[in-house]
Amino acid sequence: MTLSFSPDDIRKQSVITESKPVVSEAEMQQAVRTLLLGMGEDPDREGLRDTPKRVVKALKFLTSGYHQSLDELLNGAVFHEDANEMVLVRDIDLFSSCEHHILPILGRAHVAYIPNGKVIGLSKIARICEMYARRLQVQERLTQQIADALQGLLKPQGVAVVVEATHMCMVMRGVQKPGSWTVTSSMQGVFADDARTRQEFMELIRHRPSFH
Repeated sequence: MTLSFSPDDIRKQSVITESKPVVSEAEMQQAVRTLLLGMGEDPDREGLRDTPKRVVKALKFLTSGYHQSLDELLNGAVFHEDANEMVLVRDIDLFSSCEHHILPILGRAHVAYIPNGKVIGLSKIARICEMYARRLQVQERLTQQIADALQGLLKPQGVAVVVEATHMCMVMRGVQKPGSWTVTSSMQGVFADDARTRQEFMELIRHRPSFH
């Protein structure tokens, strides 16, 4: 099923993502201090004295996508254009955090769409990926959110998103399998309905370009 966002949907998302935190920074730092104590550490020793402050600052940066919205991010960079060929931005680096263990997800996204009277600034595609990545995530939802955002903003003929990532919760703990990669995809519109269009996209993201 293809989802789409109306301007009202985007405005509602702005309200959600810009909501103020329910706890103070001091309370967050105290929580980190409690965790250090639970690990058997001394949070007052020299090397850890400022760790709660640093951890809170890092977590706020890594989850800054909660405080961004699509309308602010785009800043008007949607243009009317008579184009109907595939637009692909590939190998977009992604850094996210697993919501189950708050450990890193490292990977890349490949994003394509076929315009239907509107195009978006290319850098905004990367910024949309970044906005959703900088939240606590599961890869399946991240992939779908990127696709749904483009579908809703542009109403294109179709959107395709593939995310390839490695999860530190599988590498550093649990099953401990370094080198494993997870691949997720979302195909909407003509990418879902037309096998040839879908195949073209898959071939383009598999081919490694060389520049001379």
